[in-house]
Amino acid sequence: MFAFDNSYARLPSRFYAKVSPGQVRAPALIKVNAELAAELGVRPDELDARILSGNTIPPGAEPIALAYAGHQFGNFVPQLGDGRAVLLGEVVGKDGVRRDVQLKGAGRTPFSRGGDGRAALGPVLREYVVSEAMAALGIPTTRALAAVTTGEPVAREEMLEGAILTRVAASHLRVGTFEFFAAREDGEAIATLVTYALGRHYPDAVAAAPGKSPALVLLQCVIDAQASLVARWLGVGFIHGVMNTDNTSISGETIDYGPCAFLDDYHPRRKFSSIDRGGRYHFAVQPKIMQWNISRLAETLLPLIAESEEEQVRLATEELNRFADAFDAAYARVLRAKLGLHTDDDGDRALANDLHERMATNEVDFTLLFRRLCASAASSDADADTAKLFADPGAFHHWAEGWRARTAKEDVSTEERAASMRTANPAFIPRNHRIEEMIEAARNGDFAPFERLNAVLARPYDDQPENADLTEPPGAEQHDYRTFCGT
Repeated sequence: MFAFDNSYARLPSRFYAKVSPGQVRAPALIKVNAELAAELGVRPDELDARILSGNTIPPGAEPIALAYAGHQFGNFVPQLGDGRAVLLGEVVGKDGVRRDVQLKGAGRTPFSRGGDGRAALGPVLREYVVSEAMAALGIPTTRALAAVTTGEPVAREEMLEGAILTRVAASHLRVGTFEFFAAREDGEAIATLVTYALGRHYPDAVAAAPGKSPALVLLQCVIDAQASLVARWLGVGFIHGVMNTDNTSISGETIDYGPCAFLDDYHPRRKFSSIDRGGRYHFAVQPKIMQWNISRLAETLLPLIAESEEEQVRLATEELNRFADAFDAAYARVLRAKLGLHTDDDGDRALANDLHERMATNEVDFTLLFRRLCASAASSDADADTAKLFADPGAFHHWAEGWRARTAKEDVSTEERAASMRTANPAFIPRNHRIEEMIEAARNGDFAPFERLNAVLARPYDDQPENADLTEPPGAEQHDYRTFCGT
């Protein structure tokens, strides 16, 4: 069973509320992630539906709901908190990494603000599939340990089957955690959070930056982690959908897969979230939004960064201005890998931008294009097939001339280039229409599509010809696809 060591529960009581998960009528197991369980040092057969639903509290657990605030679509809400999630405790895995084990959809807490604290089956399965797919893609993310049904309905626009996700995270510390205490002018709590976050996520950072305050070091670490994270999102066409500060983790993991989606046909302003009416969190704006979110973190840390207000602002501003460079460097690495470029050249960003513009104009499927580009890297004989993705095939052929002129500058074989590109351009992503088909089947008691998606997406960079249908983009009737928040 879990070997809990609950460091957050040892912090002052104002950081959380002690709460037990709500009991459910008839919990039934959907799936346990055996690989992740092994990493946590837990036997999968120990994780039954009673524990995974919260009906039975495992030994050593100290269930709590975390306090935090957040900017939601730019508007500050001074108290949010875990309104439908209960942190059972923390486990140090076989790899020495400390992780939270949380039940999402476990019932009301003091932070529920009138909500029912429950989750519906669809959002639970979406988060399970997408978070595990992101992990397989090599993108920092929370993980899904298990999913269960509750045997009870939840009321949304309609009555839906209830479910609970067991989520594993490096931690659930968010920018909004710091905002919660800043709004209360609780400098002591913020200082405690700084020490805790550094010790948990960046234990060597302070020693590597002599002369800098711990708060400034934490800001630097979060900037670097989040700049890298968003660059990786863009590399696979991921749109978070609700990049509020309470959904921005201090660890640099992707957290909260509510109205998330992946690009089908490419457009930089593409969005899917039904609650993002103004397009605040569209695809291409995500780096700027992340910088904005981290600016809110910096504001909470100012009194701890330096003694004088002038020095506080100067140092924080210097770091925040560095975000753009950190992101650009990370994104350049992503783009070079996707294009099969092994060296750095001043024209590489322009080459990538040119391709993106042609993709947008021709409504080219993002994932298919980059995967087929791997074949074009191996041989120009594949160009005709790649060009078919474009309404105007000549748009690709013209771009490919410049691409090949660029690759000719490198002493890299076509086989080596194509092989490296296949590790950067997935064949499989959680296609939005496949996710919806999976959810609909599960609502009718058929979990075979759920199991199939999990199995295929665990190997996203392998061709898997027997599952080629899962690479196909949606039909025209699904062009206006919308995602919804699970609450």
